[in-house]
Amino acid sequence: MPISIERAILIFAGSMILISLILTWWVHIYWAGFTLFIALNMIQSAFTGFCPAALVMRRFGLRSESELSIKQYNSLKSGIANN
Repeated sequence: MPISIERAILIFAGSMILISLILTWWVHIYWAGFTLFIALNMIQSAFTGFCPAALVMRRFGLRSESELSIKQYNSLKSGIANN
């Protein structure tokens, strides 16, 4: 089953937080600003529904949970009709 945008965003955000924390610990404390940026972006996305990463992922062909559910439903429906 293909991965949805919603799940990809969670994977991406979690990965970026881990990377920024590693950079903060081993490179320089100023990398904590990157962690802050990620957190603020997640908060604004929760309030506005706008996520820049989702736009990029959609361009790469990822679809939302609802779009994937509709596609799966239609394929099941056409499979039943053929039997």
